[in-house]
Amino acid sequence: MLILRKSEDRGWADHGWLQSFHSFSFAGYQDPAHMGWGNLRVINEDRIAPETGFGTHGHQDMEIISYVLSGELAHQDSMGNVKAIPPGDIQRMSAGTGVRHSEFNHAPQQQTHFLQIWILPDRAGVTPSYEQKTVPVESKRGKLALVAGPEPTPHAVKIHADALMFAGLFDGEESFHQPLNRERKHYLHLISGQLTANGQVLNAGDALLIADESELHLGEARQAEVLLFDLAA
Repeated sequence: MLILRKSEDRGWADHGWLQSFHSFSFAGYQDPAHMGWGNLRVINEDRIAPETGFGTHGHQDMEIISYVLSGELAHQDSMGNVKAIPPGDIQRMSAGTGVRHSEFNHAPQQQTHFLQIWILPDRAGVTPSYEQKTVPVESKRGKLALVAGPEPTPHAVKIHADALMFAGLFDGEESFHQPLNRERKHYLHLISGQLTANGQVLNAGDALLIADESELHLGEARQAEVLLFDLAA
């Protein structure tokens, strides 16, 4: 089963300092048909205006991933982490028993564009933790590279969830074949460009909800950046 979700069908919020698309129900956008997919709960495409950001707020029992596309995201939390997240890095915060943090764009003239991703953990009450890694461009070029999963790798952060997150860059004749487990759900999110996935043409912001499929074929790309999630059903 393949379900194409167009970019324009996502929820939208304009807070002045923050412009945000919501792939799933979030805050003021509530759609019973789109509450998540498998254990993937949130994909927000956020654009933070210069010298603004999210004030200190709390989270609990959630795996939270930030994937910066342009600009830089400043992070500060109650665990003592003060970090800058540039494009090319992946950041993970396990909220567990409870953590407070803020996210800010300190640049005076540059917008910060990033994806905020929430995945439900496989257990409640883990000790809060933070991790950040750089994902080399060459590891994503023409293929899907693991960037988050239950087991850490040199370029993948560890999440306390039954889920894998892959990132890829495709252009021109580059193509890739990914075997899928029919007993799991998968979610393909096109960040930018254009890409064909199992015959479906996706444009920036589009997503493909996948269930009971044994393979994924990516090709016919135009400057595409894409994420694939392998999820507990």
